Amino acid sequence: MNRQENILETIQMIAEDKLDIRTVTMGISLLDCADSDGVKAREKIYKKITTYAKDLVKVATEIEQDLGIPIINKRISVTPIALVAGASDDTDYVAFAKTLDQAAKEVGVDFIGGFSALVEKGYTKGDRILIDSIPQALAETSVVCSSVNIGSTKAGINMDAVKQMGQVIKDTAELTADTDGLGAAKLVVFANAVDDNPFMAGAFHGVGEADVVIHVGVSGPGVVKRSLEKVKGEPFDVVAETIKKAAFKITRMGQLVGTMAAEKLDVPFGIVDLSLAPTPAVGDSVAYILQEMGVERVGTHGTTAALAVLNDAVKKGGLMACGHVGGLSGSFIPVSEDIGMIEAVELGAITIDKLEAMTAICSVGLDMVAVPGKTTASTLSALIADEAAIGIMNHKTTAVRLIPVPGMDVGDEVEFGGLLGRAPILGVSEFSSLDLIERGGRIPAPLHSFKN
Repeated sequence: MNRQENILETIQMIAEDKLDIRTVTMGISLLDCADSDGVKAREKIYKKITTYAKDLVKVATEIEQDLGIPIINKRISVTPIALVAGASDDTDYVAFAKTLDQAAKEVGVDFIGGFSALVEKGYTKGDRILIDSIPQALAETSVVCSSVNIGSTKAGINMDAVKQMGQVIKDTAELTADTDGLGAAKLVVFANAVDDNPFMAGAFHGVGEADVVIHVGVSGPGVVKRSLEKVKGEPFDVVAETIKKAAFKITRMGQLVGTMAAEKLDVPFGIVDLSLAPTPAVGDSVAYILQEMGVERVGTHGTTAALAVLNDAVKKGGLMACGHVGGLSGSFIPVSEDIGMIEAVELGAITIDKLEAMTAICSVGLDMVAVPGKTTASTLSALIADEAAIGIMNHKTTAVRLIPVPGMDVGDEVEFGGLLGRAPILGVSEFSSLDLIERGGRIPAPLHSFKN
């Protein structure tokens, strides 16, 4: 393919196939902002964020104009606040969340992630205070995102934290009932969380990262679907090769944007996250890719196998295109953010149990799943535990972003708007998991974790 054909193909991918860069995310370390005086710590945090990220939105906009490709979100991730605020004498961290919110608004980004704690093996003082602060923090801020890592393949699962997070999700949804539980949409519970994830709501800046760094998250489900339309009826060898080639092109664009942003901002380029991130827009759906591969509706038998082919081929194509791949990288299957997933739920083609099976293959887990407002905290905890078990047993990141929508039940639909889309309420089991969750303690690390 010559240069002119490459340019024309890229224009088509942007104009017709809805190719975009989902996010340019600046990761900022706040470790040097720790202070025994919480007020001083927050002053340092505000100053550091507004200093380093002051040109982030401007630079991203310039790149959009130069390359003609949309950059949907500009975001910031910071060191887990439990690590920073833990040095202070504060007994409540809502003020830290408000500082993040103010700094993010000052520089004009869409979201800031890192109101987070890492408790896979146990709690520190800062972890306990931060987790207790999450519901109020998310109710009193607008662009702050929160995450808690409750398990890992190396550590097992902290079931005390699992129990607590079920209640935290419930409390967060109820405190934001006026927006249909929107606070819970900004809260992720992880197993095997990664340090360089550019996607919200789970992004935080890991302690092994550089002081400041630029990460990019790509999108492109429409590009992959359009490519597969050209190989209808072909065997899976051809399907996989077609997806790899499409992923290669998408990732090259992500690397170009990341490199340009890093150079303009004079900070290191981190990683490209290869994840196919859908939007509610028609034609930008991972579910539609799976249907193009041959299932009548996502959720029917064969869906998990199709998703396995997609996820593997995306990673293989992306790895060839970029020297620094990280984050979650694969395919997202959020219900509310994917028009094909929304349609499948409305038709009864997919249940929460089938979604759970698919999470053994996809990039993350039960993502943006709206459940009845009456769902108990212990049931939410049990769903977290199931996802964490899948993660630690399969050496992969899994997560839960559940929204128990106050006042809604199966058959209702919640409208969040924007990238968060709309979500039909999915049913959960009516049988109790309370006795399981009440056990607490820690599920030991699996046998295959002991490698050195």
